[in-house]
Amino acid sequence: MVTKITEGIKVSVETEYQPEYSSPVQSHFVFTYKITIENHSEFTIQLLRRHWFISDANGIRKEVEGEGVVGKQPVIEPGQVHQYVSGCNLKTGIGKMRGTYLIERMIDGKHIHVNIPEFNLIVPFRMN
Repeated sequence: MVTKITEGIKVSVETEYQPEYSSPVQSHFVFTYKITIENHSEFTIQLLRRHWFISDANGIRKEVEGEGVVGKQPVIEPGQVHQYVSGCNLKTGIGKMRGTYLIERMIDGKHIHVNIPEFNLIVPFRMN
C-alpha cells in the first residue's frame, strides 16, 4: 500500500491484478485499485474531480480526467473515510498510475489539489 497526505487529506492505494479478466496472450492486463481517502482535516470536504496519469511498460501514457470517482462526488466529514474500487486496462503486465483529486472545502469553497501517490501495477508472475 502507498500513501500520501495533502493538507490533512490522506490517500492510500492498494492494487490487485485480475487474471480472470486478463488475456496476456492478447496483451490485455486488467488491474483494480482500492482507494481510501481519510479526512484528517478540521473541514468537511467534497471530492469534485479526478485527474489520472497512466503509463505502461511500452511507454504509452494516458491521461484521464473527469467528475468525481465511480460516478460520485462524495462529501467527507472530518474524521470520516471514503473508499472505492476502480480499475484500468494495460497492454503490458507492468505499469503505474498517479494523479490528483480536486477537493473543495465546504466551509469557504477553497479548492485543494490532493495528490494521489504513484503506484505500480504489476502482474504477480513478473515479480520473480
